[in-house]
Amino acid sequence: MEAKVLVFGANGQVGRELTSETRGITLGFDHASVDICDAAAVHRAIRDYPVAAVVNAAAYTAVDSAESEPTEAMRVNRDGAATLARAATSVGAPFIQISTDYVFDGTKRTPYRENDPIAPLSTYGLSKAEGEHAVRTACPQHVILRTSWVYSPYGTNFVRTMLRLATERSELEIVDDQIGCPTAAADVADAISAILAATRQPNFKDWGTYHYCGRNIITWFGFANVIFELAGRYGQRSPQLLPISTAAYPTVARRPAYSVLGTDKIEGTFGIAPRQLRESLCDCLNVLFRNRRA
Repeated sequence: MEAKVLVFGANGQVGRELTSETRGITLGFDHASVDICDAAAVHRAIRDYPVAAVVNAAAYTAVDSAESEPTEAMRVNRDGAATLARAATSVGAPFIQISTDYVFDGTKRTPYRENDPIAPLSTYGLSKAEGEHAVRTACPQHVILRTSWVYSPYGTNFVRTMLRLATERSELEIVDDQIGCPTAAADVADAISAILAATRQPNFKDWGTYHYCGRNIITWFGFANVIFELAGRYGQRSPQLLPISTAAYPTVARRPAYSVLGTDKIEGTFGIAPRQLRESLCDCLNVLFRNRRA
């Protein structure tokens, strides 16, 4: 039996892209089939297949809910990551952990580098930072991939939320003082696939933490404008968009005001270059509107 890449969190945005038919030999597990916090279930899954690599695409991602459910956020994002990393180590398999820009506090005004100090503002950000530490401790052969503002045709994300709200309201207020880099889940999956290919090379030693995100630096308000501009090609009505401050849109959890991730390291090591927003977003909208018509 040929070795497989085992993807946990297969129903999430990145997990779904990683387990698509175009990705080659992958095997996906969703929460219903394997709870990543259940060590026995994880080890059974890994024991049943020859393992080429393990990817953790599972996460507790409800940023605001994490403030009232810190135990659950830590259970999934820290303890679950540790369980998977230990299991990967037990079979000598490389381990890929997806992390987030929310490990930073957003006080910089230049792109965050991999070795910048972390200082999460929220329970979610802290739980992902703890997960990074757990992975580094449990599995020497790891790559931690931080990304940001992930969107796709599936699940809960900013693109889908904007399009849904456009059918309900004629006017939308969008935060215009948080800055980041929207990233397509499909592009994250492509980056992970390239990293996995590199790890299969003899004497690969470039383990560690990397940043990958979309090329364009933009606010949520700016992102919304691009979404509706491109969605208009499919007949999507655009509401009036009004820029507002973070203070005018209070949330339970604090978000970093600036969470741009520098990608020089991943470009230099793996040759993985971020894509332009319009290119990636067009791909996403093509799938999304095609599914709507189906």
